[in-house]
Amino acid sequence: MSHSTGRSFRRASCAALALLILAGTTATPAPATTIVHFQPESYAALLVQVHKGEVHAVVLHPSGPKAHVALNDGAHFTATYPLGEATKLGAEVRAHGGAFSIATAKHKTGTVHHKLRYIAGGILIVVIVVVLAVLLIGRRRAIAEDEEPRHGGDAASTR
Repeated sequence: MSHSTGRSFRRASCAALALLILAGTTATPAPATTIVHFQPESYAALLVQVHKGEVHAVVLHPSGPKAHVALNDGAHFTATYPLGEATKLGAEVRAHGGAFSIATAKHKTGTVHHKLRYIAGGILIVVIVVVLAVLLIGRRRAIAEDEEPRHGGDAASTR
């Protein structure tokens, strides 16, 4: 292979490799996220739908107290339920073929926020130390340059 042919072959190979990499990264789409909008309904409407067997799943959120409901036709709604009715509601949903669960509260940890503070503080300290070191070195050089002519043996500079 001649020198120019080898160079053009390498360029073509690199271009093809770059195209393959780009095609590989863009060919896989990101997973689609579905946003569910819960329409508000009454507890009585929830019970009617449970008795008709239209309810696919119920998730109770005790902090509300709210029940998130998914119907067999794909619709979603939320209903406020009485606190004492949670076990009764769960039994009725299961009896009519629906899934039932009680959500637990997720505890958010604040450790990331504190880690970022520590990282920022560490970077600030390093920057301050570097600036002080540069200023100290510059000052020592200036002092050394000022003292050099005094101690120098040049007769013309001492007159």
